Amino acid sequence: MNFSQLIKERRTIRRFKPSPVQQQLVLALLEQAATLWGAEGSQNWRCMYYDSTEAHIRLAESMLAKVTASQLGKFIPSKMTELLTKPVLNTPALLVFIAAAGDNQRQSDENYAAVCSIMQNLQLLGWEAGLGMLWYTEPFLNNPSFFEEIGLQPGERFAGILNIGYFDRAPRARSRTPAERNWTEFTTNSQTLKDNEHSYVPSESILEKLNIAVWAPNDGLREPWRFIYVTDDEAVAKLQPSRGNSSPSFLVVVEKKETDPHKQGEDYAAICCLIQNFDLLAKAEDWDVRRTIPEWVYEPQPPIPLKIHQQEKIVAVLEIGKMEQRPRSSLASPALNVTRL
Repeated sequence: MNFSQLIKERRTIRRFKPSPVQQQLVLALLEQAATLWGAEGSQNWRCMYYDSTEAHIRLAESMLAKVTASQLGKFIPSKMTELLTKPVLNTPALLVFIAAAGDNQRQSDENYAAVCSIMQNLQLLGWEAGLGMLWYTEPFLNNPSFFEEIGLQPGERFAGILNIGYFDRAPRARSRTPAERNWTEFTTNSQTLKDNEHSYVPSESILEKLNIAVWAPNDGLREPWRFIYVTDDEAVAKLQPSRGNSSPSFLVVVEKKETDPHKQGEDYAAICCLIQNFDLLAKAEDWDVRRTIPEWVYEPQPPIPLKIHQQEKIVAVLEIGKMEQRPRSSLASPALNVTRL
């Protein structure tokens, strides 16, 4: 599968053909998307599958409850209400994704990153199968009626709705900012790559993949990310790698925080999709990449002076190296937690 091509060709689709989408196809693609992520069972996410007319109507009504129940709701023309519900009613299939609750902020962030990554995988796999999708989140969805409809539990996080269907025409591509413009390298005076030079991935190779990975979905094509590549032996050791043998380099992915909470959530999801794009591309190159959220991310200062600004936060740290030998695939198909409506 050519993920490089899929990532660059995929587009957000807002208008769908009335042709039905087979439930079996959607669930098969969802299972493959979860397997690509490496999800184990259903511990960190679940989703609800809306494909019947009755379910679509009920979902549309719950989505607009906050608007129609407001003091100004009675003044909203019926044509305007119909316009707002039309995208839901005219979409062949909809998947509502929910991230599981976590015991702490770190676990909650990991669960949310997992579901966003699976949603991105599904969009890419769906595109290859001829299906277009729209990742839908709007501020007015933050209402009790909608949360009751999707059965949102305390601590869980709504990640978005994927509108799914066949389409006639894909929108034109819009340019992305080269990763080099949001890239810095962390170095010190210590000797670099002393022990792990044979498994080190050069900056040029990382940037090549990042320039594809930046084709991640985000409303308005905001690009809230920047990258810090750490290759210095001393600095890498201080970042406390997750495995016994230290990776030769770390890619720190930083989010430029929005003041608007809704946009901030969308930006975080977009960065998770970018990281997932990068992971898919890295696997094709036999790179050993591990996405982590270290404990020090939640501390006031990181172990090394990364110069993180006040209006920024670290989303993930990627440990990167070259595989000495490709391991045999041992991923089993995950058990999907899907409620069909």
